[in-house]
Amino acid sequence: MTSPMRIVVVVPCRNDATLLEACLQALAVQTRPPDGVIVVDNGSTDDSAAVARRYGAEVYPEPRVGVWPAAAHGYDRADADLIARLDADSRPHPDWIERLERAFTDDPGLGVLTGGAEFYGIDRIGAFLGAHWYIGGGRVWVKLWLGIPLVFGSNFAMRRAIWERVRDRVRRDDPRIHDDLDLTIHLRASDGVRWDPDLRMPVSARPLTSVKGLARRVWRVLPTFAASWPDGRFRAAVRDDVPAAPWADGEELSPGYGR
Repeated sequence: MTSPMRIVVVVPCRNDATLLEACLQALAVQTRPPDGVIVVDNGSTDDSAAVARRYGAEVYPEPRVGVWPAAAHGYDRADADLIARLDADSRPHPDWIERLERAFTDDPGLGVLTGGAEFYGIDRIGAFLGAHWYIGGGRVWVKLWLGIPLVFGSNFAMRRAIWERVRDRVRRDDPRIHDDLDLTIHLRASDGVRWDPDLRMPVSARPLTSVKGLARRVWRVLPTFAASWPDGRFRAAVRDDVPAAPWADGEELSPGYGR
């Protein structure tokens, strides 16, 4: 039986042809295939676009270098009920899309579903620290500050209605900030944001392999909150005063985005 839910996967990519190929290979063997895959070519100088086309993905160029400009372009292009998001270094488990579909079908009030990371390319201790300190720690602090889980950019899905509501509020043209944190800041408790501990995504450990790279990513938390300070600062005071979810009712970044 064909599902009535149309699911499109968005993958922003900059000079990551080899990792992108592994990502698209994993998408090609999903137990529930995506209804479409969009790769946003973010000024690549390698053959990322050619790799994407070889796997049947729609390719759209985004000349403004940065994850947010690229990801937002992909979300705009996604003709879907559910917009799923990966990065080029993500390697989704075969049942990833099936899990997404089941979760959103079972819960009409669910607006955004996200999960954690399984880091590859690093030793076991590093992978544990990355999953539980780097990603897990961010989730804990964001939940304390905003009252909702941190949306992990390499592993989440949102209903189209969510993106339509926030697309002109987020700082989508600013490459200096974390796109996933900025998206989280502009979400509301009534959007139905949920973290699933079993929805884990294998991702490259390259952000964890150098002090400089890790420091750069952590430091971007500050300009991200600063860019949306009124929203983030007063979230706790207003998050319960918004209407129910509508669907319940009827600087340049380096190649690989700073690897």
